[in-house]
Amino acid sequence: MQRVMIIGQPGSGKSTLAREMGKRTGLPVIHIDTIHWQPGWIERSAAEKTRLCLEVEAGERWIFEGGHSTTWNNRVARADLLVWIDRSSALRFWRVLLRTVLQRGSTRPDLPVNRPEQLGNLPGFFKFMWDTRKSARARMRQLAATAPSTCRVVHLRSNRQARAFLAELGEGLNWGRHVS
Repeated sequence: MQRVMIIGQPGSGKSTLAREMGKRTGLPVIHIDTIHWQPGWIERSAAEKTRLCLEVEAGERWIFEGGHSTTWNNRVARADLLVWIDRSSALRFWRVLLRTVLQRGSTRPDLPVNRPEQLGNLPGFFKFMWDTRKSARARMRQLAATAPSTCRVVHLRSNRQARAFLAELGEGLNWGRHVS
């Protein structure tokens, strides 16, 4: 396993899983938010995001968590493993609220410097999460269903499944194709 793609909607646990996988495997972890955002909450252009994603995807070793679905087909074609974290909307909204409140004024490790969590950003972000909850999930389901046969697919729906997956990762079990 050299290239891991992790997808899921906001608040699903992508960044946390990616960091833990990085610790266990030694693979470099790339968070999409470091590509999407520049310091000071300045969004990069779509073209710049695509260029940066393609640069990462061309690498030989990575754990790449997050969106920018424009490059998903390229990313999954190179990945050895696709992990789809699929959690309920209620849980995801709660997690986003909790992390924003708990980390207000500081920058999370999966974000660029000088991008502190701010309560004022929540209404717009919650609207985005609500508006895309069905369409984003459908796109992720499609990506998982059409991943190349060379890419193992893991569909995690609970904390228990995530813990079992990490335990399996630690044991170095068979990395053949699997969709649950």
